[in-house]
Amino acid sequence: MTDLLPVLAAAFATGLLGSAHCLGMCGGISGLFAAGATVASIKTQLPLAIAYNLGRILSYAFLGVVVAIIGSTTVSAIPSLAGPVRLASGALIILVGLQVAFGWRLLAAVEKGGAKIWNHLVPHARGLIPATSISRATGLGLIWGWLPCGLVYSALLLAATTAKPVGGGLVMIAFGLGTMPAMVLTGLSVSKLSSFMSRNRLGAGLLIIVLGLATLAMPVIGLSGMSGGNGHAHHSASL
Repeated sequence: MTDLLPVLAAAFATGLLGSAHCLGMCGGISGLFAAGATVASIKTQLPLAIAYNLGRILSYAFLGVVVAIIGSTTVSAIPSLAGPVRLASGALIILVGLQVAFGWRLLAAVEKGGAKIWNHLVPHARGLIPATSISRATGLGLIWGWLPCGLVYSALLLAATTAKPVGGGLVMIAFGLGTMPAMVLTGLSVSKLSSFMSRNRLGAGLLIIVLGLATLAMPVIGLSGMSGGNGHAHHSASL
């Protein structure tokens, strides 16, 4: 579990700092809960916004379990792929940072990858709008968790490197919790939060880039430790 902590921290920080990207992808749907909201209606809107986001995180957790199982199977068959997958995750996080900081559409091609599945889900999402109940809001969140998003894909690559279903699910829960503050607040005050995030996109983007560079270093450290340990075990066995 301790080996998983740096990955969980990276996933949470990616979600938290990448919230500016989330506002562009999911802010509109989250803002539906704030339509005409007043201080008096916050008691009604807040549970709906939380239910929507918890549904979204549940979908993330499911996807995390799936990619971790795939990662476990793949790494078992081809152990040398563990490092490249982590490197790909770090590279994708850096692209997210550049997109957040400068508004470059660097992830458009990546995000088109999940468009086919998403197109099949859109009609079901429309049927849940307006989300006027906890069940409808949760259902909408469950569907919206499948929205093609480069930020989510970077977290899924991190989840895949855990090669354990529980680990993959936890990584995506950590990522989802990181995105949740901005998404819930967006549902209560779209204009104020959007303005704040717009003014701070450069700083958030640069921090995400640093996080991506740190993620790139993870497989190097891990693989060097593994190789050292394996070498010692092999030497002991030969004695």
